[in-house]
Amino acid sequence: MTRKTSIARISIISNSILIILKVLIGIFSGAVSILSEAIHSLMDLLASIIAFFSVRISDVPADERHPYGHGKFENISGVIEAFLIFLAAAWIIYESGHKFLRPTEVTSPGFGIIVMGVSALINFFVSRKLYKVAKETDSVALEADALHLKTDVYTSLGVAIGLLLMMIGQMISKSALLFYIDPLIAIFVALLILKESFVLFKKAYSPLLDESLPREDVEQIKRLIDKYCSATVSYHDLRTRKAGNYRYIDFHLNLPEDMNVKSAHSLCDTIEKDIKDQFRNAEINIHVENF
Repeated sequence: MTRKTSIARISIISNSILIILKVLIGIFSGAVSILSEAIHSLMDLLASIIAFFSVRISDVPADERHPYGHGKFENISGVIEAFLIFLAAAWIIYESGHKFLRPTEVTSPGFGIIVMGVSALINFFVSRKLYKVAKETDSVALEADALHLKTDVYTSLGVAIGLLLMMIGQMISKSALLFYIDPLIAIFVALLILKESFVLFKKAYSPLLDESLPREDVEQIKRLIDKYCSATVSYHDLRTRKAGNYRYIDFHLNLPEDMNVKSAHSLCDTIEKDIKDQFRNAEINIHVENF
């Protein structure tokens, strides 16, 4: 089992535990904000499962049907995760609106505060680990999963603070206005989730359209090729794209007519090595042409 699949499995286990805790406390207390967090964690669990299978598939070597590999499975995974997050946010807003019309008292908010604190702590450490492995392996699926959990940290803390304010308010006053704190927090959580889904969708969807690598990466590639250019050596039609954690780079290299095949091949190998030293999982295709 690779590092990517191992950390994706940890995310599945942690989310499963948190869902059970949040659902039990949410039903017991009647807090829609806690139940909204349970739905958020359910979406995180689905995202973790999708990420687990997508990173396994994306690492499968290229074959006859997929000559460019399976890297885009990670991007498809990210798009699906973004859609799931959007649905979760829509459901939370709907339920919160319903509770605004029929406000009810939240019982035993202390238990909710404890569960939200535990949730934030667990997700903080798991998301940090996910981000670390995502950066090391350049995995968009793991980065998406880490983004889910990072948002869950903030939303869990927000719910905990809201429940704390509600508990303090209940001790001081029995005002009906306190009942509106819970759905207000839930809507705030939903808005954060909507923002998360947009960021994730944009990041995951762009490579599916074969969008070029970031400008700074393209400029770095140009600088590496320029080192070997001269009055008799030049290049044109540089193209780049990304699929999962794989970068595809191709360009035309103009060489003098009197350069033999062995020298041309050696120069191409040197350029490829320089690029691969700077960019992990780079697939480079150089089209050699003569002046």
